Parts: sequence; C-alpha cells; structure tokens
Amino acid sequence: MIKIIVGTNRKNAVSKTIAQLYQDILTEMGAQNELIDLRELPNDFVFTALYENNGQNEVYNELHDRIKAGNKFVFIVPEYNGSFPGILKSFIDGMTYPNTFRNKKCAVVGISSGIGGGGIALSHLTDIFHYLGMHVLANKPKLAKIEENMSNNLLTNKFYIDLLKTQAEMLINF
Repeated sequence: MIKIIVGTNRKNAVSKTIAQLYQDILTEMGAQNELIDLRELPNDFVFTALYENNGQNEVYNELHDRIKAGNKFVFIVPEYNGSFPGILKSFIDGMTYPNTFRNKKCAVVGISSGIGGGGIALSHLTDIFHYLGMHVLANKPKLAKIEENMSNNLLTNKFYIDLLKTQAEMLINF
C-alpha cells in the first residue's frame, strides 16, 4: 500500500491537487494507494499527541496507524519559507521513532511558486528521512512556478505530468 501524504494543512492547497493527480497515476498503474491529507490532523495535536502525550489523541492515533501500515510513501511537499511546512515536521515528529519509517521507502515531489521547485525543502526532508532510516527514491521531481503550470485546478504542463508518471513507476518497482 502506497500512502500519499499532502504535505500541508493549508486550505485549497495546490499540494492536494498534485496529490490527487499522483493518486490517479498510481491507480492507473494498478498500485493500491491511499491519500492522507494533513488537514485531517486535529487542531491541537502538537499539544495533545506528541512527546509525553504520545498515544493520547485518538484522531492522531488513527492517522498514525494508517501511516504505520504503509510500506511505501509519496510526500507532496510545498516549499514554505525555504523549506517544507512545519505541520509536516510536527506530523513526522509524532510518529513512533524509529519504527514508523525505518526500512520503508518513499518518493518526494517538490512544489513551489518560485523557480526552485522546492529543491531545498526536499533536501531538508530527505535528511530527516535518512536519519529515520527510510530509503528515499533518488528521482525527485521539482515542480517550479506551479501556478503558471496549472489551469482550472489541473496540472497542464505535460513534462511535469511525465515526471510524476516516471517517478510513480520507479516507486512501484523500488
């Protein structure tokens, strides 16, 4: 089961649109998958589910269990302030260390309004996943100037779509 993580909790995020496209790609390829949107997180989870409160927030526990059940992941990662969203870091911090991600595999996709495509954000996140013992696919699409490559909430850049399809195929075989 491949878990697709929307790496932000921002309303109407482009990240969710890209995650849904990725889900369609995986489904077309016959890969079982599930989308997990960080908007599903309880508003107070950083105070009620992390550290000394681990295991005490039922809504967070359910998301944690869904993640733990995965063996492969795709993280759709928007660039915020030169890195990735803090909500994603907090979500990762709440996972069981190190067993949730150890020896599992993931792919990462960067998204940015600027020209970098979230490359620095992907680098930061890759360092964290390596620390946690997760294997990160080397192919990391960076979707730059994302708004200019979308129309009516659809990705219109054929090259970007091809990059996602190539990565998805590689992840399935990873």
